[in-house]
Parts: sequence; structure tokens; C-alpha cells
Amino acid sequence: MKNMEVPFHRAAVGEDEAQAVAEVIRGGWLTMGPKTFEFEKEFAEYLGVDQAIAVSTGTAALHLALEASGIRAGDEVILPTTTFTATAEAVSYLGAIPVLADIDPITMNLDVEDASRRITPKTKAIIPVHLAGLPCEMNELHNLAERRHLRVIEDAAHALPSEYHGKRIGQISEFTCFSFYATKTLTTGEGGMVTTDNAEAANRMRLMRLHGIERDAWKRYRSDGSWRYEVVEAGFKYNLTDFQSAIGLVQLAKCDAMRDARRAIAEKYSEAFSGVDSLVIPTVPPDRNTSWHLYILRIREGAPGLDRDDFLEELRHRGIGCSVHFIPLHLHPFYQRAYGYRAGDFPNAEAQFQSCLSLPIYPGMTNDAVDHVIRSVQVTAATFNSHRPANRAANVR
Repeated sequence: MKNMEVPFHRAAVGEDEAQAVAEVIRGGWLTMGPKTFEFEKEFAEYLGVDQAIAVSTGTAALHLALEASGIRAGDEVILPTTTFTATAEAVSYLGAIPVLADIDPITMNLDVEDASRRITPKTKAIIPVHLAGLPCEMNELHNLAERRHLRVIEDAAHALPSEYHGKRIGQISEFTCFSFYATKTLTTGEGGMVTTDNAEAANRMRLMRLHGIERDAWKRYRSDGSWRYEVVEAGFKYNLTDFQSAIGLVQLAKCDAMRDARRAIAEKYSEAFSGVDSLVIPTVPPDRNTSWHLYILRIREGAPGLDRDDFLEELRHRGIGCSVHFIPLHLHPFYQRAYGYRAGDFPNAEAQFQSCLSLPIYPGMTNDAVDHVIRSVQVTAATFNSHRPANRAANVR
């Protein structure tokens, strides 16, 4: 019998989102406007923050937050090597230097102690990345930042809605940056948001997201606007459209429900895989809650006969869409060429990269699909444990 096909991700969008977009079309205002400002207001209220600034991507959110923080050419910004390139890329936009740090081998988040060793007089900020939605150790990180006078800009692309010590991610640091990319826990196709309680910085980001033009320029083609405008800074083109914001409002209304659906899948996975000696399930410390954007399963170090790449290939053969999060930045050619990083620089990150794979986890997964993933993982682990593949024997860890 042909295997069931389970994609790695399928966005939880449907008729409600389509209807919301249709209403924007009928309203006649398509780019950034009233719907975007409504989305900002609702998002800020949802997270319990003063300000939310909607932008075109999560990368744009990081760029604007860094710029509003005063990061300039030659400054250094510390971030984990286990992240998507956008985290470091945004630092380089300003001519600043992304300084990579290793990760904690249990949570796979930034190792605060390792980060502290990399601080120099040029260090101006630190970017914790909440991998898979699991919050970083924010108390330790803020203590470090306060002692060394660093700005904290959270990369929360995976962390809506996540909580640390009873506070939602978005409430804790001066700047928190979210992504609404197609695979994220809330999607607008492309898009992002910065949250902050710093009103001055919020005004700066609103100015810079639309060419450095004063705030009301967006409505210069409306009857209540003016054709006159002033460019006061060399800004960017980072605004979110009302199309996307309409989708975002619908998604926001069901954000908790979507998180609950992912949590239920994660609980089934963890229950099923906790008894497999060769596998390591995600650890969620009791002082935090994760959005379960990703379910990262790892092969236990020293498990006989198990190779991550072979494991992935077998799951794909069984119809399971999987991925890997992430190839550490220091292993990529650009970061080696531009900043001198080399393989071996961050042993924890490399070890976890070699062992991890991300399983499908999205609200629309059926029980049959979840069961198929579970059975496939269990059978694959048992098969690889029973005999070492001859063609990969030399690479077994």
C-alpha cells in the first residue's frame, strides 16, 4: 500500500482569511493603511505591550530594531550560530559585525555563558533566538546585558505565543521581533512585527519603515491626506500591506487555538518517542511554555547504527516531510569567508546539528497523519538500531 503523504507544513488558512482579503479589495485601499494599524493595535493588546510596528518581513523587523537601538558600522552584536541567516544578516545591513556564540546542548538556545566570553568593548547588543518557540534563559541574559550595558533584541520568529516566567514573549525585552512567513505560527504570507514599550524607538521604526517619510505620508492619496510630504531620513521600504494585515487579524484571533493544536501533536510525539532509547525528545523547562513552532527530535549521541541523514531519507521514503533547523551559520561559506569562522568553532551547535531533525507539526494535521509520523519514526529507529547500513557505516556517530 502506498504511504500516506504528510507535508512538513501546511498553513492554517482558509475561507475566513479569503473573506478578509476580499473585504480589503472591495474597500479599495490595498497597501499599508487602516487595516494595518488595526492589526498593530490588536497585536499589541494580544501580547500586552504598548507598541507594535508592522513590517514586511521578520528580517525587516530585526533590521529596524537594530537601527533604532543605535547599532552602527563597526559595532558587534552577539547571536547564536544555530539560527537562520536572517538573524545575522540584519546585523550586517548596518555595517555591524555578527559575533556568533555556541548553544546550550539541551535547549539548543543561546549559551549565555559562552556569549559572555565573546563580549568586547565593541559589543553593543545581543540577540537571543527562541529556537522552535522555546524561550531562552532570559533572566540570565538580561542580567548579563545589564552588567555589560547591552541592548537586547529578541528574535521571536518562532515564539508566538510563547511564555517565560508567566510573561509572553514580546513583553520581556526592549525589542522583540516576530515573523509572519508562510511557515510561522501566525502567517500573512510574508510579514513581521516589532514590539516595544519604547515610544521614541517605535516612532523611529515607523518613520524608517516607509522611506524615512513623516508618519502621515501613507494617506497622501486619500481625501483626508495631502500631496505634500517630507523625507527626513534615508529610510527603507518595509511597510506591511492591508491585504496581509487582514489575514493577520484573522490568524491572530485563532492564535491560541492553533498553538493548542500544535501542543496536542507535540504531546503525542513525546509520549510515543520517550520510550525509544535512541531518540531525544524536546525538553521544555517548567518555567516556560513553547509555541511548538517546531518539533525537533534528536538522535541520541552514540546510538548504534543511526545516522541523521539516513534517518531523514527513510522518513521521506515513507512520505514524511521533514527538515533540519538549522545548519549553524559558522558552517556556511559566507560566514567563513567574511568573518573567519571554521568548522569546529562551536562544538555544541555542530553536535546538535548532526543529530537533529524537525517533524511535521501544524494545526491541520489529522490524527491519521500524526499516527503515520509516529509509526514511521518508531519503525525507522528500530530498523536502524537492528543493523548498521553498510553504505554509511563509516559515518555513524
